[in-house]
Amino acid sequence: MSFLAYRVVEADKKFDASWVEQSDADLPEGDVLIEVSYSSVNYKDALSASGNRGVTKEYPHTPGIDAAGVVLESSDSAFAKGDEVVVFGYDLGMNTSGGYGQHIRVPAAWVLKKPAGISAAEAMAWGTAGFTAALSVQKLERAGISPDRGPVLVTGATGGVGSVAVSLLSKLGYSVVALSGKADKNDWLESLGAKRIVSRDNVLSLKGKAMAKPVFQAAVDTVGGDMVSAILPQLMPEGAVTTCGMIAGVKVEASVFPFILRGVSLLGVDSVEIPRADKQAVLDKAAADWKLDSLESMTTEIGRKELPDVLARIIKGEGVGRYRVNLNKD
Repeated sequence: MSFLAYRVVEADKKFDASWVEQSDADLPEGDVLIEVSYSSVNYKDALSASGNRGVTKEYPHTPGIDAAGVVLESSDSAFAKGDEVVVFGYDLGMNTSGGYGQHIRVPAAWVLKKPAGISAAEAMAWGTAGFTAALSVQKLERAGISPDRGPVLVTGATGGVGSVAVSLLSKLGYSVVALSGKADKNDWLESLGAKRIVSRDNVLSLKGKAMAKPVFQAAVDTVGGDMVSAILPQLMPEGAVTTCGMIAGVKVEASVFPFILRGVSLLGVDSVEIPRADKQAVLDKAAADWKLDSLESMTTEIGRKELPDVLARIIKGEGVGRYRVNLNKD
């Protein structure tokens, strides 16, 4: 069966991409063949589509680390033709043909059952970025962070992970401080639930300090590097910061003082290789107790022709909120 896929090819050390027709025979081996209706756009997708070999080793390749659709064929008894399913993480869209193809074939161990309380479109409004935000909030809760203990900072608040984190934390009753370099989006962040907006410089000015005045109970950091270094000395006793991104750098310089004098925690968040049962639990939460009324307002749905432009904006750090890809829309 033929389908359309967004294929990235390499020629003369340059990378180009276009929508091309492929066949199911072009897909890798796997247990479950899925007809994809929606995908989403994440920073890792933009890296893969631009030829970043730290994400994708071999080209030609179809990016897309998220996919939601319907089972066409399955050799695994856990899934039957017609089942509505979701796939995110693992190797999808990295070195395995991903969700920017109307068909994917993947191991059954990667596939989640879509809960009744969420549509395929809503699942991809969350996407990997949204699920990373949910996992970050879950980590903070498990570390004892609670709404009554003080404000929670969210960095990169206008981005995919940050915007969902702002909305989810607000829904759960936290006082959210949003950090953003886009002053024209302050009203939008407040509409998502941010109580206060701070600039990057406001927080980064304390980078290099061993200790500083405790301002935040916790933080969801989406950018890494110096930002993590600057947040740690500003955490309250028994505070915590989750980290899931590296757009601002991969190295963190920090004193041990916040850890041994205030008992703070630095919590890493992985949304790729965690057990399927944990992913299913987060997806089920997104369809029930953590369902976000604001999700559609922070999501822009695009068709196939709009994907290259959005990927280019994401790689430049110009994306706002979530982007959902309708694979059946030109």
